[in-house]
Amino acid sequence: MAKRKTRQISIGGVTVGGGAPVRVQSMTNTDTSNTAATIEQILKLEKAGCEIVRVAVPDEVAAKAIKEIKKNISIPLIADIHFDHKLALLSLDSGADGLRLNPGNIGGKDRVREVARAANSRKAPIRIGVNSGSLEKDILQKYGHPTPEAMVESALRHIKLLEDEGFHDIKVSLKSSNVNSTIAAYEAFSKVSDYPLHLGITEAGTLFSGTIKSSVGIGVLLHMGIGSTLRVSLTADPVEEVRVAWEILKALEIRKRGINIISCPTCGRIRLNSEKIALEIEKRLSHVEEPVTVAVMGCVVNGPGEAKEADVAMAGGDGVALIYRSGEVVAKIKEDEIVERMVREVLSLVEERKAAKAV
Repeated sequence: MAKRKTRQISIGGVTVGGGAPVRVQSMTNTDTSNTAATIEQILKLEKAGCEIVRVAVPDEVAAKAIKEIKKNISIPLIADIHFDHKLALLSLDSGADGLRLNPGNIGGKDRVREVARAANSRKAPIRIGVNSGSLEKDILQKYGHPTPEAMVESALRHIKLLEDEGFHDIKVSLKSSNVNSTIAAYEAFSKVSDYPLHLGITEAGTLFSGTIKSSVGIGVLLHMGIGSTLRVSLTADPVEEVRVAWEILKALEIRKRGINIISCPTCGRIRLNSEKIALEIEKRLSHVEEPVTVAVMGCVVNGPGEAKEADVAMAGGDGVALIYRSGEVVAKIKEDEIVERMVREVLSLVEERKAAKAV
């Protein structure tokens, strides 16, 4: 995959675009003015691998709460603003590292100029968030409905509003709930602009359906070399958004983090409960951040081959399994001992790697 070149921006010290790793983002679903709940959720997101977090700012109380939230988290915070430019200014005063807004819906050029100047003085990037559900009326009249071309025109219009004020610290998103339209919009925009792109399928759905839509849409774009950050939008716990985002990146071998489970789909040849074993191992090792490939194979057809390529693996038989470590058989054990032994081997491997890095 040849990654398309873009400009680089920095959000609270985290680089985006221009050769930086594809960043994982999420958004809290707490009431931002409830600082305790918001901080608690962001800390969980950090632990899951979130690198940039966004919070909704619907009023002044939420904007002022950013100051306290920022004191207690480690990742950059972006304020999500709509309609009221004063909330953008107040959020910046409270320490927001960036803004997500549409310059066209916060008022006239004077207000855009005021926000751009404030953001520029604080080195706070602005994400222009184009959404198929909220395009300008004149653009909708021109195209008839939210086409990819309409979304691109909207993005370019908003970019010009900021560029006219001398502001170029920009990233862009062009999200639709339709996967094909989203892909087309991002592809078209990437041909006419080098601003970094924030990927996502908006209103993707529940944990199951939303994961599938997001994986397809975001995965296709990443495979095309498009995208500098991503958010998986799910009607679910935001921690699940981060988990899915990392699985997408790991599947495409763009970034590595945590356990990569390889497990067989099960069939009539299996003589042990490989599904239960795989799920338990995944749960027990969910806290591991070191990239480790773990294979849980239920029979002798593909089991030995996959096991030899994994860091830690099992190849099942009739109530027993061979345990592999770095391609070598290290034990033959009973089914009820598999999970404990696999977890122990992985944790041992992780400690060995940490020790080697420390030398």
